[in-house]
Amino acid sequence: MKSVKVTYTVKASFVAKNKENIGVFINDLKRMNNNGIRYSIYLGEDGKTFTHLSLYTDEVAQQTFLEMDSFRDFQEQRDASGLEVEPTIEVLNLVAAY
Repeated sequence: MKSVKVTYTVKASFVAKNKENIGVFINDLKRMNNNGIRYSIYLGEDGKTFTHLSLYTDEVAQQTFLEMDSFRDFQEQRDASGLEVEPTIEVLNLVAAY
């Protein structure tokens, strides 16, 4: 199992568009119905810092996700929006879960 955490901050003026773009790729994930991918997005208390947590059963599942057109569109628009804080990427190692 591979877990990845990505955190970034958008400008307040881009929050609604970022949520919309997230919704598009999440809907595509739901339609794909790939049991090897789990994906969650959280919005911080400041209302503009997003944290994405992804879990992949293997590299194939991760590549399948990363190659989605809607996810690539999301990333391009996010990065072009003039981020306040650039994305930080952390690979997490599962210790325990319930």
